[in-house]
Amino acid sequence: MVSEIDKLKREFLEHLEIEKGSSLKTIENYERYLTRFFEFAKIKNAKEVTDELVRNFRLYLNRQSAGNNRATGATLKKKTQNYYLIALRGFLKYLTRRDISSLPADRIDLAKVSERSLDLISTQELNRLLDAPKGNDIKTLRDRAILQLFFSTGLRVSELCSLTRDIDFKSDEFPIRGKGGKVRVVFISDEAKKAISEYLKSRKDMDDALFIKVGVEKRTDKKEALARRSIERIVKHYAIKAGISKKVTPHVIRHSFATDLLQNGADIRSVQMMLGHSNISTTQIYTHITDKQLREVHKKFHSKI
Repeated sequence: MVSEIDKLKREFLEHLEIEKGSSLKTIENYERYLTRFFEFAKIKNAKEVTDELVRNFRLYLNRQSAGNNRATGATLKKKTQNYYLIALRGFLKYLTRRDISSLPADRIDLAKVSERSLDLISTQELNRLLDAPKGNDIKTLRDRAILQLFFSTGLRVSELCSLTRDIDFKSDEFPIRGKGGKVRVVFISDEAKKAISEYLKSRKDMDDALFIKVGVEKRTDKKEALARRSIERIVKHYAIKAGISKKVTPHVIRHSFATDLLQNGADIRSVQMMLGHSNISTTQIYTHITDKQLREVHKKFHSKI
């Protein structure tokens, strides 16, 4: 027999999917976090969620080994622990809106985490990365278009995977549906438009996906469209080819897109909209980069009198 708490959890996840428009990945994560809490708590109804229960769960999380680090004694990172608490708070807020008695969500504070650091590459490294694909075969043309489009638009890798050939790439902009189903406009540079045009001219297939597998890549899967992992491998390949020793991912190029805009005078609200961040606090992490640049300017030019 399904308990009340399991029924409420299912209804909450359905609420995320239908009313909130959350991605399936987000819903899967929330389900995993909540399931772990309920398995620990061994409760059957919402009233049984108490301050003491949440505190004990936090102690439990804090003492868990982190993935493959059991041998070293490393525990779950505070950031990872917070994911469980965020999911639980979201669930409790949902119960409050439905007038279901339980622990108020605001009784749960997140653990303090160290300031987030950004993985960045220099302007010189970025230029080498964008110039790394050499040649006129379809694979090289495709990979050059991928890199140029990433830096031109700041797209997430999932957003780039969703692109089709229906988009008018002769225009300077196009709409993209991002996290939570939110639509924003992204802008294409002349370099990106040229790279995409050359790539599309080399295509002989009829597949709708913009970026597809070519050559030996087709042997691994019947699907034509490039998946997330394939695009991540492409970026990594050209980073190595460009002589970049740092780990380079599509998200690192997204960081470069944001910092490039801010360093050249763009306001943070505009950058927030172009990145598709729902909360400006997410975008503000990039201001630390420009703060550092300002410190260097101050040190160089400020009078020592």
